[in-house]
Amino acid sequence: MGGSLTLVLRLRAGAEVTAGLSGLVDMIDTFDRPGRAFACDTYAGTSTYAHGLENKTGKRIPKAGICAEAGVGRAKAEWSICEAEAKGPNAAAGLGASAGTLSASAFARAEVASASASAGPVTAKVGLSVDTGAEIGLTGVEAKVLGTGFSFGRKMGVSLFGNEFSFKLW
Repeated sequence: MGGSLTLVLRLRAGAEVTAGLSGLVDMIDTFDRPGRAFACDTYAGTSTYAHGLENKTGKRIPKAGICAEAGVGRAKAEWSICEAEAKGPNAAAGLGASAGTLSASAFARAEVASASASAGPVTAKVGLSVDTGAEIGLTGVEAKVLGTGFSFGRKMGVSLFGNEFSFKLW
């Protein structure tokens, strides 16, 4: 969604692959991230963060946010600019803002299951979820209701019942 206005409410069973500016910016923040992996059977928690302009992994780009999540079954591995994660049933909600993408966001998500992997600006995700979210940025407008909507700006596209065709201009 990086840097666009997004209002999303969708029921989705399928896959997505994305590449965008926010992934390139995140590479600056994670290129020296040490490797770690973990798995848990159940989890629940809240977190807040406010970082910026520190020469430390994950704290170079100014950003702030709050998140609450709970679920059953989670495994994650990360190293440098790469991540992989698998989740069972879960729910999450949060708010955030980032200077790296000049954006602000709010989201709520409920998933039956998902698996995702990313390497820098490229992300792939397969799962079944109901997402509701809004992101406001300087480079465009995106709006969706029940998986149907449009994108206009840096990202141009149209969505119909969760099936999307889009392209990024820059």
